[in-house]
Amino acid sequence: MRVVRSKASQAFSFSNDFIMGVRLLSRLPAYLRKPLTIAESRAVLRRRLERREADFLDLARRTIFANPASPYRALMQHAGCGYEDIEQLVRQEGVEGALRKLFDAGVYLTVDEYKGRKPAVRGSSTIDVSPRRLRNPLMVPHFWATTSGSRGEATPIPLDLACIRDRAVNMFLALASRGGEGWRNAVWGMPGIGPLLWYSACGSPVSRWFSTLDPATPGLHPRYRWSVRAIAWTGRLARVPMPFPEHVSLDAPSRIGRWMEQTLRAGETPHLWASPSAAVGLCRSVAEARIDVAGSKLTVTGEPVTEARLAAVRRAGIDATPDYGSADSGGSVGQGCLSPEAPDDIHVFSDLNALIQVDAPPFPTGALLLSSIRPTVPFIFLNVSMGDRATITRRRCGCPMEELGWPTHLHTIRSFEKLTAGGMTFEDADVVRVLEEVLPRHFGGGPTDYQLVEEMADDSQPRLRLLVRPSVAVGDLAAVSDLFLEALGTGSGTRRVMALQWRQAGFLRAERKAPFATPSGKILHLWAETRTLRGDAE
Repeated sequence: MRVVRSKASQAFSFSNDFIMGVRLLSRLPAYLRKPLTIAESRAVLRRRLERREADFLDLARRTIFANPASPYRALMQHAGCGYEDIEQLVRQEGVEGALRKLFDAGVYLTVDEYKGRKPAVRGSSTIDVSPRRLRNPLMVPHFWATTSGSRGEATPIPLDLACIRDRAVNMFLALASRGGEGWRNAVWGMPGIGPLLWYSACGSPVSRWFSTLDPATPGLHPRYRWSVRAIAWTGRLARVPMPFPEHVSLDAPSRIGRWMEQTLRAGETPHLWASPSAAVGLCRSVAEARIDVAGSKLTVTGEPVTEARLAAVRRAGIDATPDYGSADSGGSVGQGCLSPEAPDDIHVFSDLNALIQVDAPPFPTGALLLSSIRPTVPFIFLNVSMGDRATITRRRCGCPMEELGWPTHLHTIRSFEKLTAGGMTFEDADVVRVLEEVLPRHFGGGPTDYQLVEEMADDSQPRLRLLVRPSVAVGDLAAVSDLFLEALGTGSGTRRVMALQWRQAGFLRAERKAPFATPSGKILHLWAETRTLRGDAE
């Protein structure tokens, strides 16, 4: 169903955007002129860690117990918990211990509940939840961002400069741990201004801004155009260079490779912030064009960082470090360990968020629940699931990130949401393993060269296509389908039965076609033909 917005709502939206724009431009010059220093960032982090329990309680008091509209307040009432109870729990058990007790009492949100897809039902209580009801009432936003929309409809995210600077403290310290204080930074992704402001707060403004989507694309929200121009020109007035975006599509990234090569020849180190899928495509492109990018640096974010994707990047001589985060929670949850025990081993930024792991219904074993600590977050999180599970450890790695006060590690981060196509359901991790490891090992290619696409046939029955990038020299496409089903059907009897059913029904067919990518550069393992790109674009 098409939703038609009234002229009144459009005028209200324009008015809000205008007010936010004025607010942003009035604050931005001072923000740009006062970048963080390493000493200042270390001091900020030290204070946050010392005040962590007090900050958690203060945020809960002001945004939950003092906010009658908060769904968490209703969850607390159902659990029979008042503020004094939470205060006592934190004193006795610590923040994470208190959060586990709250989870046991039913204080949590599943992905579907957080996104507003269904209400939170606890016993006889039914609580309506939506991202709008979870917005931080303490925050006065300066601009909008959005989630990528890769797990459903994109969520608008209000952000302010205080939130950006809060996260920039952690980004700056993590970057400095890698020796990156003097690197030449660039971003490659959607035309959002958040990453530019992060690096500017670190005193290392972005040198190049590569956009996967042309800012002149029809249908793109006007706020992107004015915000792009406003940021660039305000930077000039503040005498802080800010680049205009350059359109570099995912299928032609050689311009980025040449920038890296030229930067290296000038004796500097190029550092690119991008998604793992985009990074793999870049490395493939520079290899074909014989562009030497060895010695470049990458921060990869927004998708699972698997061994296969990391190996493809390293073959180009690029050092890549993962970043794990949630746009809804304000940004990074953690960044890569420099002595990792897994490809996606990260140090959790415990000053920004609290993270617990649960293994009780309605969640599978190892599910992660995230809670807010800082008062600058766009949405208040209290035991919220983002659909991921992982391994959590506390170990002595000896890297600079540990020395800063982040001893908790997270790795093997995977979605526990299941991939469902044609009535058949498989674990996300199983499909990732077959697409990124099994098929490339037998037929060649890399971790972003294979993709499942679900479509609706003329007879209204679902079909599944297995896309194989044309550059992969596969002689027999039927063999690709056969191996996919064989590898996916190993293990439990249920999986074998489902794979056999797909095979007998002729449900799956392989074809030579480049995998689809979202405008932000993600190559999803399962692509639905009905997926709209608008969510990613706005």
